Amino acid sequence: MIYQGDTLSVRYLEDGLAELNLDAPGSVNKFDLATLESLNEALNALSQKSDVKALLLTSAKPAFVVGADITEFLGLFAKPEEELSNWVTHANDIFNKLEDLPFPTVSVISGFALGGGCECILATDFRIADSTARIGLPETKLGIMPGFGGTVRMPRLVGADTAMELITAGKESKADAALKIGLVDAVTAPDDLRDAAIALAKQAIEGKLDWQSRRAQKKAPLQLNKIEATMSFTMAKGMVARVAGPHYPAPMTAVVAIEEASRSDRDGALVVENKHFVKLAKNDVTQALVGIFLNDQYLKSKAKKAAKEGKPTERGAVLGAGIMGGGIAYQSASKGVPVLMKDISQASLETGMKEASKLLNKQLERGRLNGLKMAEVLASITPSLHYAGIEQSDVVVEAVVENPKVKAAVLSEVEALLPEGAVLTSNTSTIPIDLLAKSLKRPENFCGMHFFNPVHRMPLVEVIRGKDTSEETVARVVAYAAKMGKSPVVVNDCPGFFVNRVLFPYFAGFSMLLRDGADFTKVDKVMEKKFGWPMGPAYLLDVVGIDTAHHAQAVMAEGFPERMAKSYRDAVDVMFESERFGQKNGIGFYKYSVDRKGKPKKDVDADVAGLLSSVLGSATDYSDEEIINRMMVPMINEVVRCLEEGIIATPQEADMALVYGLGFPPFRGGVFRYLDTIGLANYVAMADQLANLGPAYEVPQGLRDKAAKGEGYFDAQRQSA
Repeated sequence: MIYQGDTLSVRYLEDGLAELNLDAPGSVNKFDLATLESLNEALNALSQKSDVKALLLTSAKPAFVVGADITEFLGLFAKPEEELSNWVTHANDIFNKLEDLPFPTVSVISGFALGGGCECILATDFRIADSTARIGLPETKLGIMPGFGGTVRMPRLVGADTAMELITAGKESKADAALKIGLVDAVTAPDDLRDAAIALAKQAIEGKLDWQSRRAQKKAPLQLNKIEATMSFTMAKGMVARVAGPHYPAPMTAVVAIEEASRSDRDGALVVENKHFVKLAKNDVTQALVGIFLNDQYLKSKAKKAAKEGKPTERGAVLGAGIMGGGIAYQSASKGVPVLMKDISQASLETGMKEASKLLNKQLERGRLNGLKMAEVLASITPSLHYAGIEQSDVVVEAVVENPKVKAAVLSEVEALLPEGAVLTSNTSTIPIDLLAKSLKRPENFCGMHFFNPVHRMPLVEVIRGKDTSEETVARVVAYAAKMGKSPVVVNDCPGFFVNRVLFPYFAGFSMLLRDGADFTKVDKVMEKKFGWPMGPAYLLDVVGIDTAHHAQAVMAEGFPERMAKSYRDAVDVMFESERFGQKNGIGFYKYSVDRKGKPKKDVDADVAGLLSSVLGSATDYSDEEIINRMMVPMINEVVRCLEEGIIATPQEADMALVYGLGFPPFRGGVFRYLDTIGLANYVAMADQLANLGPAYEVPQGLRDKAAKGEGYFDAQRQSA
């Protein structure tokens, strides 16, 4: 044994050949701070051994290295710039030490080699992978860029154009693709990988492979002439600007770093990478995107716990077909849970099956499944006009029309057919769970399961706990939602639950802006381009459906009269009365046609100005900042109230529900991350200037108290490293 640490070891394999084996406690290898230090010590020990002629880098896990330990990121990034820069320099010194060993080195890759794992293999002379390998630098997805030499070594290994494409998109390459671009030197079957790696190392020892020239290529400046460089970097910048947009700086920064370092040798290029990495690490977008990753891990850990505590769901049922029911049935069946889809209308059943077929067909066209799998999934959806077989269901999702009397009648009818242990859920967006539970004999087995439209695309499922809902029921439904590939968030019952409860104050802010003379097209533009929502409020209302929003607004006004009742006729009322329901009938705030791909196309409608004239105030040109503040303050206040009232349990879950359920801009991270970013005291001062607009603009006391103490909602997360 040459070295033994907690996460890796180095030993002799045979005469002259050593193996550095990564084997961290737990299921995967990560480059956390401890592992980096251990690698440093191992390389120091290796450099003292004059009898080592080659080194294999291997993993004892199914995956090589899944990346850096992201749980340490926010703590590291909170350090002063100089300290962070010094830490990155130290980490690079370790990878340089690996690259500079006085003998050839071979990475032996199975499974994932991502982020720091990819940067590690780039520092070796040769890379051999099996067919399961997935190699890439996904850092830009977290708002940062490679910081352990990825922007230096990859362009010198595979060429600047290919490297920039992979780095800016955060793409991972499968084994064959990695071989094609020169990211690996050979690909084998999994069983042959180790023998092939040993054979390759021996060839290098014997001088049959020129490992010194390969190493020299990675340490030299990029081999591009001036014209090639100009074309390459200009095209890359144009592409990145178009795809990433102005709110996500990491991809463009990576391109700039590669360009700036192109004429430097390795050590000079690493200094450039370090500078740009540190700048991104201190950026608000990075904090938000890393925060989303950590919050998502938190949701997954809760779902795993629920899966252990709740009974598994072997069979499901959906009551009510159509687009929504078909989407839920497809989601369940495609993840291996057969489902009965029941409706009273044959036409609705056909619509539901068409929806499932359409979604599967898209996957078939894209090569994501084969015809056999498609047939299997469709066969596991049983359309029926009768309840026969529903008694075999473990979880039933009621998805009939959004009417409390109809839902209550259907739920009561179905409960009588189910065995005692079965769980009944309602896919309702506004009707209180406790109200629906009154029609049931076993309310402890009942909860809400609110899917978002379109079901196949929206990650969130709100699991709504009523006052009688048992924890076992909640656990089972959370586990079922996770099994369906969704991100479940548990909320307590109230009108609108969490997502719709916080959405309608946002719509109210929009109505008040129009009442006070704002132009709805400008409001949409500002909220999309400046704040970052995927749709402005008028466009979103059209997509939701003006009739749906009009009905839901009345429900919310009844539930929260002080903040959500309105004393004036607004733009939504006008649209509703004019039967301009949005995309569903082709006219709303905008008019809609269908483009060549069959997707709705939005256009300005000249008739709208006249229609709205009766509810619009005298034209006022609000600044972008005024529009954002007036739109966001009611939503932010309501989100904070939901946390303070225990409707939602944690800031992590609230932020993920907003990102996954409403499309809250990921680069802002969610409401609580946004508050931490702008500073709670700054927010309170800004919101207080709008307090005259009514109760929805009044800052909750708990938020005021935290602001006065100088606290944030994610302080603990930032202090974790």
